[in-house]
Amino acid sequence: MTASAHLKKHTFRMTIASEPENIHRVETFLRKVKKAERLSNEKYHRLLVVVTEAVNNSITHGNKRNPAHKVHVVCTTQKGVLTVKVRDEGEGFDPRALPDPLHPENLLRESGRGVFLMKQMMDSVSYNETGNEVTMTLRMRNEREDERTRR
Repeated sequence: MTASAHLKKHTFRMTIASEPENIHRVETFLRKVKKAERLSNEKYHRLLVVVTEAVNNSITHGNKRNPAHKVHVVCTTQKGVLTVKVRDEGEGFDPRALPDPLHPENLLRESGRGVFLMKQMMDSVSYNETGNEVTMTLRMRNEREDERTRR
């Protein structure tokens, strides 16, 4: 990919009904992003984990599995950064109120690690004021790849 290709903005969109059986559509959607943006397998797999988790949270917690409510996913790439926004039509939540998944009393819980994983795997994770939209960013290229391109 040429240096000028990284400056051009690309946008990919997906909207699904809030039914758990629609989660598989995340993989198909992200394969299109991977192909169009020539993402490495490592970056693709990171995205697959975090976007699947965010969509699952939106379906289950945000929209309460109500198929009349939608989950909206928008991926934008520009200047070597991929930004993913996942929004549901629910009331939102306060991400600061989430329990620490590393606290000893939470280690054996079956849930509660998704947001933690998202923060570990992405360069940044933030929420809108309502708490019904998460924005995550990932540099598409690492510094070593950038150095090779400059030569």
